[in-house]
Amino acid sequence: MERVNESDKAYRDGDHGVKYLFRGPRLDWGVLRFLPGQKLGVHYHEKVEETFYFTRGTPLVVVNGQEFRVRVGDAFRMEPGDVHDIINDTPEPIDAVFIKSEYLPKDKVDVKS
Repeated sequence: MERVNESDKAYRDGDHGVKYLFRGPRLDWGVLRFLPGQKLGVHYHEKVEETFYFTRGTPLVVVNGQEFRVRVGDAFRMEPGDVHDIINDTPEPIDAVFIKSEYLPKDKVDVKS
């Protein structure tokens, strides 16, 4: 058993970005916060499935070139190979939960825009 509290963890970039709650041995699990104008970055995973659950805000999610306007409560599951990005093109911060499985930290492939 492992227990963590989100308030004990830090966002990668201070007050925003990715915040991992669990890293391995079988999955990555955490939260992310993007401020207005920020984005995840276009990428895909070769073997990892990635899921996002949005708890605040209405960013744009782009999957394989198709755009989706998020509503709070939306969840998106990306299959390996799905090229995706999250773009906060709104005036407010956005928050989401993410889960990546299986745990392969070097599986991400960045796509040049």
